[in-house]
Amino acid sequence: MTLQIRPGELADVPLIADLIRGLARYEKLEHEVVMTEEKLTDTLFGERRYAETLIAESDGNPVGFALFFHNYSTFLAQPGIYLEDLFVVPNQRGHGIGRALLERLAQTAVDQGCGRLEWAVLDWNKDAIRFYEGLGAKPNSEWTVYRLAGESLRALAGE
Repeated sequence: MTLQIRPGELADVPLIADLIRGLARYEKLEHEVVMTEEKLTDTLFGERRYAETLIAESDGNPVGFALFFHNYSTFLAQPGIYLEDLFVVPNQRGHGIGRALLERLAQTAVDQGCGRLEWAVLDWNKDAIRFYEGLGAKPNSEWTVYRLAGESLRALAGE
């Protein structure tokens, strides 16, 4: 198996959309996906790029991806990277693809002077938790993530 990790490109939008749908199926959240290829094109490759992707290919076939964006730590006074999505297609798990994607992302963080790399994981995803902890990642259990979306977000915005 020859594994290659490369940045996502505009031509990858249909692939990225398929991988996002695969992740949503795995997380049992497919009903929440309203993403379209048009929205991905605009937000990943448009005038303002809100996130970046890495594509994993094994022998030229797409087998996974990571989607990430930069954030900022005021306490560190340094940028950071937030990993929004990491997904390896089910029949390719256990071959080091997820680790390779995270290694590349960690190298990107180091190269760009980032102070940290962070992400969230669903509580029930014990395999992912073991995997992340095996890499040396620590849970940030003192914090609870809050979210405003949809109607709540519009209401707070006064709409």
